[in-house]
Amino acid sequence: MTTTPQLIDSLAGGLKPAPHGFVARCLGLGVAFGASIAIAAMLLAWGLRPDILRAVASSSFWLKLAYTGGLALLGFVSISRLSRPDGRVPPMVWLGLALVMLAMAALAAAELWRAPASEYRALVMGSTSAACPWLIAILAIPTVGGIFWALHRLAPTQLTLAGAAAGLTAGATAAFIYAFSCDESALPFVLIWYGIGMAVPTAIGAWLGRFALRW
Repeated sequence: MTTTPQLIDSLAGGLKPAPHGFVARCLGLGVAFGASIAIAAMLLAWGLRPDILRAVASSSFWLKLAYTGGLALLGFVSISRLSRPDGRVPPMVWLGLALVMLAMAALAAAELWRAPASEYRALVMGSTSAACPWLIAILAIPTVGGIFWALHRLAPTQLTLAGAAAGLTAGATAAFIYAFSCDESALPFVLIWYGIGMAVPTAIGAWLGRFALRW
């Protein structure tokens, strides 16, 4: 009769440690694959914003990239940790997420404070608020798929949180890419509508993670 220790030994027999950097390479490949498709889709569907050369000289454009890029980086760090059986999101990542959101909220509030009341609606709603979040969510789909593919080769145990981190990484990556096509530069608009665009794949990833990431 096989005892529990013998069963564990038989299951663990022949296992070798993963090569150094395997997790980062695997997840990086998933993100790169999805981001490449998103970039191609953005260029084919909308192209670069017509005033891109003027935009890169403005601080609002770079703040938009810092906002989305910072969240994408923090999401990637989270998913890298959560892809391991004993993985946890580091406290510094939670702090970083809070600081990015608070900093963007403060900058958006400052922009509203300086503007006359007659401009509030334009600064918040822009001209594309009805479409912006959904376009970002659609662009996130290939990256969500790429990250989930990578996670199936790894060993996450906190499936809901891992799915949410995958969705955040994909959503923020898609928002970063979309920023090169979108000519909305008001920080209140970016905070709210880009934020919703990133929140949608985060929520969907959390829901899907419970089922799609099961071993």
